[in-house]
Amino acid sequence: MRTFPLITLLTLTMHTTLSAQTVAGLHYLVRQPTVSSAKPPVLILLHGVGSNEKDLFSFADRIPGEYLVISARAPHTRAHGSYAWYEVDFATGKPVFDLAQAEQSCNTLIRFIEQLGDKHPFDPARVHLCGFSQGAIMAYSVALTRPDLVRGIAAMSGRLLEEVKPRIIRSAQLQELSILITHGTQDATLPVHYAREADGYLRTIGIAPTLKTYPEGHTISTAMLTDLIAWLE
Repeated sequence: MRTFPLITLLTLTMHTTLSAQTVAGLHYLVRQPTVSSAKPPVLILLHGVGSNEKDLFSFADRIPGEYLVISARAPHTRAHGSYAWYEVDFATGKPVFDLAQAEQSCNTLIRFIEQLGDKHPFDPARVHLCGFSQGAIMAYSVALTRPDLVRGIAAMSGRLLEEVKPRIIRSAQLQELSILITHGTQDATLPVHYAREADGYLRTIGIAPTLKTYPEGHTISTAMLTDLIAWLE
């Protein structure tokens, strides 16, 4: 099932670097900051199941110019041009997934963040993750278990795995984590109750997310992208 976003009503001008690079075993694309800085903030884009690193990178040039933008490819190949952070089956109407693969990908992303600065200098205190669908699930998993590495996440049309909750690191950095949750109320793949449940749970552990819903399906709309850019700014 391809669940990558169908971004509508956008006219994109691409000036991004399309050469693929690799860190910690993950292939990725990069857009260098257009505003000069010795240590820029970084935004790491995480695509959904069945997609690839070119997907969310399609709006890289809309991201504020001070950001280094990195779009990573998930490690598990499903078909040509189709990748996943872990295998998932929606046949029963509820997502049934490979927990071992999910945890492995979480650890791989942690290594990716730790090693990325060796190739692309950035401010380690200003690391942001933006994930769509399964990518949002990974963003939650990384940020909540390693809040010392991440300043904020944008979780777009995703969910917070129950299995991650026991591994959450309670710390001062966790309390400072900035979280934007965006979700379509007509989402039939990952229904909007996942966003509301994540918002409610995060408040119980001292985080105050920004939750925004839209009359959309499983997608990233113009309004969602506009709110993402405003959050980054």
